[in-house]
Amino acid sequence: MALAVWLYLLAGRGEFWLARERDDEQPSGQGPWPTVIAIVPARDEAESVGKTVSSLLRQDYAGDFRVIVVDDQSRDATAQVARDAAAALGAAQRLTVLPGRPLPPGWTGKLWAQHQGVEAAASMPQPPAYLLLTDADIVYAADALGQLVARAQSGDHVLTSLMAKLRCQSLAERMFIPAFVFFFQMLYPFAWANNPRRATAAAAGGCMLVRRQALHAAGGIAAIRGALIDDCALAKALKAHGPIWIGLTERVRSIRAYPAVADIRRVVARTAYAQLRYSPVLLAGTVIGLAFTYLAPAVLAAFAGGPARVLGIAAWLLMALAFQPMLRFYGVSRLWGLALPAIAATYMAFTLDSAYQHARGRGGMWKGRAQADVTGKISDLR
Repeated sequence: MALAVWLYLLAGRGEFWLARERDDEQPSGQGPWPTVIAIVPARDEAESVGKTVSSLLRQDYAGDFRVIVVDDQSRDATAQVARDAAAALGAAQRLTVLPGRPLPPGWTGKLWAQHQGVEAAASMPQPPAYLLLTDADIVYAADALGQLVARAQSGDHVLTSLMAKLRCQSLAERMFIPAFVFFFQMLYPFAWANNPRRATAAAAGGCMLVRRQALHAAGGIAAIRGALIDDCALAKALKAHGPIWIGLTERVRSIRAYPAVADIRRVVARTAYAQLRYSPVLLAGTVIGLAFTYLAPAVLAAFAGGPARVLGIAAWLLMALAFQPMLRFYGVSRLWGLALPAIAATYMAFTLDSAYQHARGRGGMWKGRAQADVTGKISDLR
């Protein structure tokens, strides 16, 4: 049965493991370059927001392009760092730093900041055709925006998203980052998300080019205001209004560092239980599924005998094979493929920790805020 699971995953789940959906090719055809406004929600991002703003303002884009940074009540110099970055490029007139309003009940912090940025963009004398929803730790190659817009226009996409290439330098990053993207693609095969005939919808929140009118028709950011998995929630809402596209990229990168295992644990624990809709039943099912899919082949290979050991080894090798394209994409050793059972077991522990933190009232902890299950009360721990 474990072997059958991996045969299905390799052959019947949109070939997710091949990681073919990328922005390598130049999209065909392009019309006039529309106006685009980037919206950057930023809370305590002084360390990285300057690099993000600089990379955005350096875009080699033929149309009108501006940047709005929404300073979400930062406790550091986020706003000033953003202004200094724009001034250093002589582009201060193309940057707006918007002071964020207090977080209301029912909203996550990031979505509330994005909502304010979208409102500000829509109120401009010439509202943009597209909004680039991005994060304050993302940097862009100079041609990234032009490629995004060309792809959006050529495919008539209401949402065009690139999964920013995450930093992969420390031992913890090399161990867990490729697997993070691998698991994400397993849950949301990009080929299925990009197929208008399938219900699967996915986006990567670090880089999402959204058609403004489609976002308005979908109810705006307010329609997903309580979502911790906000990127995929937005993709689902927008796919009802037109085609979407998501792919891997080398042009867009995250500069946020995760030097230790604890740093990655916090990121996973922030949203894992929300992904399971805060359901103990789904949590138990997920743990059993992870154990059966990832741990059983290794246990059988190590401790079983006869045909069971042979089939366990075969399933383990198929698992390692499926991981190879993502390992190559991130430029790490292929031997990490054999470690996937141990990596999956650690992610299982992170997921259990997510449920534990939720039970403690500290679910969704990020930047001093606990905001899981925002349909109830949001705590602001400062």
